Amino acid sequence: MTKISAADVKKLRDATGAGMMDCKNALVESEGDFDKAIEILRKKGQKVAAKRADRDSSEGAVIACVNTDNTVGAIVSLNCETDFVAKNDAFVKLATELTNVALNYDSLENFLAADFGGMTVADKLIEQTGVIGEKLEIGGFKKLEAPYVGYYIHAGNKIASIVGLSNKVDNADVLTKDLAMQVASMGASTLSYKDFDPAFVASETEARIAVIEKDNIELGRLGKPLKNVPQYISMSQLTPEVLAQAEEDAKTQLKAEGKPEQIWDKILPGKLERFISDNTTLDNELCLLDQEFIKDAKKSVADYVNSYGDVAVTAFERVSLVG
Repeated sequence: MTKISAADVKKLRDATGAGMMDCKNALVESEGDFDKAIEILRKKGQKVAAKRADRDSSEGAVIACVNTDNTVGAIVSLNCETDFVAKNDAFVKLATELTNVALNYDSLENFLAADFGGMTVADKLIEQTGVIGEKLEIGGFKKLEAPYVGYYIHAGNKIASIVGLSNKVDNADVLTKDLAMQVASMGASTLSYKDFDPAFVASETEARIAVIEKDNIELGRLGKPLKNVPQYISMSQLTPEVLAQAEEDAKTQLKAEGKPEQIWDKILPGKLERFISDNTTLDNELCLLDQEFIKDAKKSVADYVNSYGDVAVTAFERVSLVG
């Protein structure tokens, strides 16, 4: 029988992350052949992966990173079965290493086929499934290129986001981190209301008004204050004609309240601002630039970006384990 030294076992453990006994047994089975031992561990991983293929891998670590000149960003979600594994330092380290590899690939397919320490990323996942004993898979893969890219990883590695800028400005790292934090926290799905399809806005308007009206029936039955039923839900619907009518309606209201006409100019801007706020709920939910800035609710995200001068947000991506 080939004698297996502690140094051999440590070398295999360092290369694969497998347990001491698993490494020793693989080396014994391979009669000390290091490459064959790795193959034995990989086959064990394949067997474990096959057995756990139908398991739910909803836990994991979501990691974002950028390249050295901040022109490429990537997010990878390495999924596993339990939160216990997801919080393990070695697991987070693996997720981080995989994300750094992902910077060089434009699709999940190419990323899975990429080299990772002498094997493909896909094979590494299988190997580590055998090592860890849980199903591992890539749950999310996003890539973004821009003149400047920044990122944010939420505490606990459950959500991460990347944001691209049209050019590098002073304190671009601060700007992109704040924007990426906004994306992670508020879950925008598009840059601006200008990106909306009119048919989508029309459908959402009908659906949202129907929900509020249904809620108001129950609120009325309970004798509670009713919710405001908006006429619109997006700035894309607030044409100059709509805004002009809103101003006329506000004037009519002020007149009915007996407010002196001399002070209308001081009151009208606030009323129009409230009208716009009440009738752009879809934008505030889904459009990054139209949302309230999380660090200063008196500003929109667009206002915050504009404070940095001649720069624009080109794109963003978000990956989350929690919806």
